[in-house]
Amino acid sequence: MKPMRTISTECPVRAFTLVELLVVLVVIAILAALTLPALVRSRSAARASVCTSNLRQVGLATQLYWDDHAGIAFVERGARTNNGWSYWFGWLEDGTEGERRFDPTTGALWPYLQSRGVEVCPALNRANPRFKSKARGAAFGYGYNLRVGTRGSTGIAIATLRSPAGCAIFADCAEVNDFQSPASPDHPLLEEFYYFDLEGPTVHFRHSHRAETWFADGHVAGTIPAPGSEDSRMPDEHIARLPAELILP
Repeated sequence: MKPMRTISTECPVRAFTLVELLVVLVVIAILAALTLPALVRSRSAARASVCTSNLRQVGLATQLYWDDHAGIAFVERGARTNNGWSYWFGWLEDGTEGERRFDPTTGALWPYLQSRGVEVCPALNRANPRFKSKARGAAFGYGYNLRVGTRGSTGIAIATLRSPAGCAIFADCAEVNDFQSPASPDHPLLEEFYYFDLEGPTVHFRHSHRAETWFADGHVAGTIPAPGSEDSRMPDEHIARLPAELILP
């Protein structure tokens, strides 16, 4: 008697061909290319939202200061003491860039703001190899309107502002430095900066070419640079000046 033949019921295994594998890889690459810009925009929008929140808190502290000081703005830089200067955001020691001591407790806003983690914009990339710190760690990532808190003088009366809704008090700020080591004319670096004025580009348009700005009436808005004011030494950083009508009180 002949043995019975066993008939296999399993389907033959079929592997991907090289062409099919390449097609799958191409499709994945296309999908990644389509979604990456959306992810970048989403991340940028999230940073701008945090920055807006930061400025609202800084602005609220400023309004409390005004209430306690008869509506007179604090100055951008005050007394010189202990081998350093007292600025509106705190005391900063003289010395080597990146090694200076910094004390925020002497700043005008400290009694109202203290250390809430709102001092630095998340879009200011301190890990960038082209960034130079002013002090040991972060000091402040926003700048103050020098025309409102004039250095070496007294601040203006807020009630005299021509248009509170049109007067910028704080904005995203930074400066291109090519004159303090480790920066040089051949190796400019980005650094924190603490005021803005009509002279020199010190506003950092780091949110999709816009700078988050807090105005004297309490609102925050993204602003665009004054035409022709952008610093050409680091054009990819978009350091420029605010339009004059937003600076003049």
